[in-house]
Amino acid sequence: MYVGVAILFAIACGFLSHWQFSRNAERSEQLQLVADNYDAPAVALGDLLAPGAELTPADEWRPVRMQGQYLADEQLLVRNRAHGGSAAFEQLVPFRLDDGRTFLVDRGWLPPGNRQSEPDEIPAPPSGAVTVEVRLRPGEAAPTSGRSAEAGQVPTINLGLVAEQTGPIEQGAYGLLMSEDPAPATAPTPVDPPSDDPGPYLSYAVQWILFAVMGFGFLTYVIVSERRLRREEDDEDDDELPVPAPEVSVEGRRRVDPVALHRARKRPRDRDADDEDALLDAR
Repeated sequence: MYVGVAILFAIACGFLSHWQFSRNAERSEQLQLVADNYDAPAVALGDLLAPGAELTPADEWRPVRMQGQYLADEQLLVRNRAHGGSAAFEQLVPFRLDDGRTFLVDRGWLPPGNRQSEPDEIPAPPSGAVTVEVRLRPGEAAPTSGRSAEAGQVPTINLGLVAEQTGPIEQGAYGLLMSEDPAPATAPTPVDPPSDDPGPYLSYAVQWILFAVMGFGFLTYVIVSERRLRREEDDEDDDELPVPAPEVSVEGRRRVDPVALHRARKRPRDRDADDEDALLDAR
C-alpha cells in the first residue's frame, strides 16, 4: 500500500513540476520578446500593422511612428490601473492618422484626486499636427464579470468597448506613448516598462521534484522502522523462557500455585540475573 501511495504522490509531483517548467518557458519567451523589441528603432505604423489587421505577437512592444492629430474630445479614462501604489487611471486618446484611420494612444497614468476618485487634472494632448512614437500593444480582454464603467471611462483597454464611446478605431492594437512632438507643457506619468522578473516558476518546479524524492525517502523510513519494530518484538518473544511451576504445600502435599505460575510466565527473562547464576554455578 505504501508503495502505491508513494508512486501516486510522485506522479502528482511530476505533473506539477512539468506545469511549472512550462510556465517558466512561457515567461522566458515573454522576457526575450521585450528584450528584442522594447528599444528597437521606431518604424512607420504601416510597416507593422496594415489597416484592419491584427497585431502579430512577435511585434508586441515594437516602437512605431505616426503623424496626425489627437481627437481630444473623444478621450477616455481606463480605471483601476495599479500605479504608484494606488488604483490610478490611464488616459486614452484616439489619434487620427494622415492616412485617415484612427489609432488609440495610451498617454500614461494619472493618480486619483484628493477629494474624489477621478484625477484632479487631466492634461490635454497637443493640438494640431503631431508626431508621436508609441509601442504596440494588443487590446485587453473584456471583463469576464460583465462590470462596466460610467460615461467617459472603460474598465479595461478593450478596443471594442473603447470604440463604443469614441467611434471606429483600429482593433488590431493600441499604442503606449513614448514621445510627442511638439511636447505638451504637462503630460500624464509614463507607464513603467514591463517587469524583468523571471518569476518563481523554475524554483517551484525543482521543489516539486524534491517533494517526489522526499516521498520515496519517507517510504523507505517507514519500511525500515516497521522491520526494526518487528525484530524487537521477535527478540522479546525469544527472551521469554519456561520456568518451573511454583508449588505450595497443602496438608503435607505440594501442589502448583496457578497465580504464581501465571505471573512467572509473564515475567521476561533477566539476562543479567542469568549471567550471575552462571558465575555462581561455575564457582
